[in-house]
Amino acid sequence: MSSGFTAGPGGVVIADFDAAEVTVLRSLMAQILDLIEPGSTGDDPLERALGIGPSERPTDPVLARLFPSAYEDDESSAEFRRYTEATLRDAKRTDAQTMLDSAAPGRVELTGEQAQAWVRALNDVRLALGTRLEVTEETHEELTAMSEEDPRYPAYLTYDWLTYLQDSLVRALW
Repeated sequence: MSSGFTAGPGGVVIADFDAAEVTVLRSLMAQILDLIEPGSTGDDPLERALGIGPSERPTDPVLARLFPSAYEDDESSAEFRRYTEATLRDAKRTDAQTMLDSAAPGRVELTGEQAQAWVRALNDVRLALGTRLEVTEETHEELTAMSEEDPRYPAYLTYDWLTYLQDSLVRALW
């Protein structure tokens, strides 16, 4: 298992991954890319050109978590979403693609910019997985008591590993 990220010379961060870890990371990032595909735009050509999209809150709980409402007021939140969600989706796709492009078995050296993209991409995949698993503050305690035969065990273990990986990356960047 990866020992996480460490700071390297010249501002790079370094991690060593085995092939199985890279397969998991790439699979999760591919799923995120599928999930956050470009949202639909209206029929107005100007709105399409400007990336102005729909204002409805996503019904999928994971998408609602990845693209939360900015305001408690539904009207203000809808207006904000209309003008920002397309850009947010593009940024999340760019981060996920950066991770896909740079994740490889063996030593991975990331520039500061790539490392920041990894932090954001790992955050997105943790939010998505955590939402699907209904992770709470008590989940860590549950995991320590969970039997390896529990069908949820691999998913919770993956979530825990992603948390560790993101934490080590943030610490390496400091």
